[in-house]
Amino acid sequence: MPGDSLLQEAVPLDAAGFRRCLRGQAGSVAVITCGTGPARTGLTATAVCPVTDAPPTLLVCVNAAASAHPVIRASGRFGINLLAAGQEAIAGRFAGRDGLAGAARYAGADWHQAPGGAPLLRAALVGFDCALEAEHRHGSHSVFIGRVEAALWREDAAPLLYLDGRFGQFAAPPSG
Repeated sequence: MPGDSLLQEAVPLDAAGFRRCLRGQAGSVAVITCGTGPARTGLTATAVCPVTDAPPTLLVCVNAAASAHPVIRASGRFGINLLAAGQEAIAGRFAGRDGLAGAARYAGADWHQAPGGAPLLRAALVGFDCALEAEHRHGSHSVFIGRVEAALWREDAAPLLYLDGRFGQFAAPPSG
């Protein structure tokens, strides 16, 4: 059928093909934060997932080449900040799109030092203060598993989402 874009059989993938396939998976946008003072750093990630609620535990996948990787390992702490709609500039900043790195990425936003030490964005949809419980290295990344020790959240905002290289949000539900 003309215009039919369905693939008729599975084919092997290289890294670029795999990344292209994952562009079809919508995800919450998270800023992973760690460190204190001038040693603060962080990154934008969509590879964040709950593990269990008893005890509350999350995982995040971090590239070993990221500046946050050794800081998380050394400090044993990290924050997971799920961004709200309208916070695309913060996501871009922590993704390195404006050329800023390290503590400079924190400029222009209101950050709170959580009880365990993780920097949490006060205006985030949700912020989790995590203690590193385990690290599993696989290929270019580490899966950091963190026990949630404290959280902050808002109920007046929608989540910022990422799909196919673009930021977005859910449409308001139909009224009626």
